[in-house]
Amino acid sequence: MSQKTVTDSGQVGAVEAPTDASAKRWWILAVVALAQLMVVLDATIVNIALPSAQADLGFSDGNRQWIVTAYALAFASLLLLGGRIADLFGRKTAFLIGVVGFAAVSALGGAATNFEMLVTARALQGAFGALLAPAALSLLNTTFTDARERARAFSVYGAIAGAGGAVGLLLGGVLTDALDWRWTLYVNVVIAVVAFAGGWLLLHNHRDAANSKLDVPGTLLVAAGLFSLVYGFSNAETHDWGSPETWGFLVAGGLLLTAFAWWQTRAAHPLLPLRILLDRNRAASFLAVLISGGGMFGVFLFLTYYLQLNLGFSPTKTGAAFLPMVAALMVAAQVSTTMLVPRIGPKVVIPVGFAVAAVGMAWLTGIGVGSSYLSVVLPQLIVTGFGLGLVMPPAMQLATGGVAAEDAGVASATVNAMQQVGGSIGTALLNTLAASAATDYLAGKDPTNKLVRARATIESYTTAFWWSAGLFAVGALITFLLFRRGVPEQDADAAPVVHM
Repeated sequence: MSQKTVTDSGQVGAVEAPTDASAKRWWILAVVALAQLMVVLDATIVNIALPSAQADLGFSDGNRQWIVTAYALAFASLLLLGGRIADLFGRKTAFLIGVVGFAAVSALGGAATNFEMLVTARALQGAFGALLAPAALSLLNTTFTDARERARAFSVYGAIAGAGGAVGLLLGGVLTDALDWRWTLYVNVVIAVVAFAGGWLLLHNHRDAANSKLDVPGTLLVAAGLFSLVYGFSNAETHDWGSPETWGFLVAGGLLLTAFAWWQTRAAHPLLPLRILLDRNRAASFLAVLISGGGMFGVFLFLTYYLQLNLGFSPTKTGAAFLPMVAALMVAAQVSTTMLVPRIGPKVVIPVGFAVAAVGMAWLTGIGVGSSYLSVVLPQLIVTGFGLGLVMPPAMQLATGGVAAEDAGVASATVNAMQQVGGSIGTALLNTLAASAATDYLAGKDPTNKLVRARATIESYTTAFWWSAGLFAVGALITFLLFRRGVPEQDADAAPVVHM
């Protein structure tokens, strides 16, 4: 079979039917989704295993945070470089190197004999993840160009990006309980073997920006800026906000990123072409990813503490408790990307999603010392998950839609950077606010009383949930004001053309 098309001269010509390679695009989606799951899992899967790892390797409570922070720092600071490498040298090459490297350093971390070896492996995981994540998303963006198929593909990808943290908690709990904390790292080797085989067989290497050059000054500025920003917010958890190690790095990060933006207007081959950021819908989508990434930590982090420390859940049971949220998020992802946004546009859908998530988080503040999961956690998780499913998948789709092929990698990297920086900001802010709430509650009370301490802990959790609800409410307002009315052009029906 062949299709007819109109050439530039106005004559009707034949277009060949989709090739075998294009017919395999759904298998490509499976490979890309698997790789993305591996990257997202590692943001949370190690968290539940940290107490076991600490007991085994004997590192201090003060050093414990670096197992998480090392990954976040490397991942966030190198993302734009990773995205540009995929554009310059080919997405298949970047994808396969990222998969192999991620698996190798995961095995190194699993075999760690001391703290230094483990934290080095985590930093290297972040570096290879910064190469893998944008390559995976840009492959999705350039493989699915038909509007309806692209919407379905992004509903899957967005659901994984949003729910991967919760899946990581579940898998981390299962592996730690059933096997050993080291398997939270070794499991990546198993996933990587499947992802590498699929990528090797299915992907084709395109270098859409092969004629460009790497923007070295821009790379150094943005890497240093993102590193300083994430490091500053990470320090806010262990130092106070008045510490030079907090505000000093935050100020330095802001100045470096400002210098980066200035340089991008003058560079011959900019690392992040400003045309990517100046589209109004795309800018709104980047902000939606940033805000949702920050607010989600109010769900995962503090609810994990509540379920384990207050309700006595095991690590496995804690992870399983998040599954209804994951299911709600996946259902909403399918509905939002394939039905709602293509019909009524993002100006309604994404703000409504933020509002629903805000309601879920505000409802979650009703937890108490002896509350029941079924009555005061489960319904709220489902509502919050459904709201986030209306936000993250369409925002990711719109953030990368309509960009030129040579910019697909760096646009994808910007999405990942927004989610990572949002998560770092959210973790620091919510941890600080929660700790202050607990301290204020204990003022004038007997801190040795178990019930008083338990209530102080609940006060810290509910404070974090209220601030997460407020963050989502701000997201609803910002996205309502920024998104254009109507259906974006890239979501309009178009001839099915698969770009491999």
